[in-house]
Amino acid sequence: MSELHKFLFEGLPVRGMVVRLTDAWQEILARRASNTTTGPYPAPVAELLGEMTAAAALMQANIKFKGSLILQVFGDGPVKVVVAEAKPDMSLRSTATVTGEIAPDARLPQMVNLHGRGRCAITLEPAERVPGQQPYQGVVPLADAHGKPLRQLNEVLQQYMLQSEQLDTTLVLAADDKVAAGLLIQRLPTKGEANLAGDPGAAVQGISLEDRMGHNEDYNRISILASSLTRDELLSLDVDTILRRLFWEEKLLRFEPQVGMLGPRFRCTCSRERVAGMIRGLGVQEAEEILAERGDIEVGCDFCGKQYRFDAVDAAQIFTAAKDQLPGSPTVQ
Repeated sequence: MSELHKFLFEGLPVRGMVVRLTDAWQEILARRASNTTTGPYPAPVAELLGEMTAAAALMQANIKFKGSLILQVFGDGPVKVVVAEAKPDMSLRSTATVTGEIAPDARLPQMVNLHGRGRCAITLEPAERVPGQQPYQGVVPLADAHGKPLRQLNEVLQQYMLQSEQLDTTLVLAADDKVAAGLLIQRLPTKGEANLAGDPGAAVQGISLEDRMGHNEDYNRISILASSLTRDELLSLDVDTILRRLFWEEKLLRFEPQVGMLGPRFRCTCSRERVAGMIRGLGVQEAEEILAERGDIEVGCDFCGKQYRFDAVDAAQIFTAAKDQLPGSPTVQ
């Protein structure tokens, strides 16, 4: 069963999370494998998608955002886009679009960032938008400050959190065909501690207050321990064993694990109504051209594989304004 564990380092402004996606991740892969058009993902793509799904779960749980967190990686390689979405209730879905050959040992640069145009975007889509409100989106390149391509997704996300959120973050991510997992360690802001320490300033002689209070030292120590976790350990060990091996000298305050309907799980939010809205966005002329060529309009969900078909009567209903529909006419659902 998929699970999410949260914990704090007692007495230190450092928090952590571990996510293990088992049944949720296996369902994502199984739905893709059952698609007769696309077939299963190549192993490197599945690994990247699994890491992104685990990362999306960690980031959503970390910020507690009342809306969707959408993590995307896109660029100019044979993998055009990889998307993972996490809802506030920890329901997850993810997909990747592959248009070319993928080498067995391909990493992020070879899959998405061939010519340096790859990007990572994190979008926060509010559940209930007020008029004029736009989703928040942050975008970073798939390269370090010197333009050198980054090979690992965790390096990209750590850079994003530092640049966009000003938060020191350590991420360890891994995925195979059974498990997608991640460990997140993050330093919390030390707001108000200057007053408690009797210090009127946040920095003196180029040394930050957090450095002088020892919080950088504490975080760096914990970060080094977290980074020592190997891919095989993250995929094969249970959460209790991982935390005990890494942080046996630290005092952890652990919270009740989130599992079952309260934990990470696969759920797709596609619907016939949403697909009808997409067709409406195409316009009458383009819809009619598709109907003339194919006889119906067929749309498949990239996330869950469900197929939606609309014939000429269905399409006519989509483009008929509600005020013009006959009483008792069926609605698209």
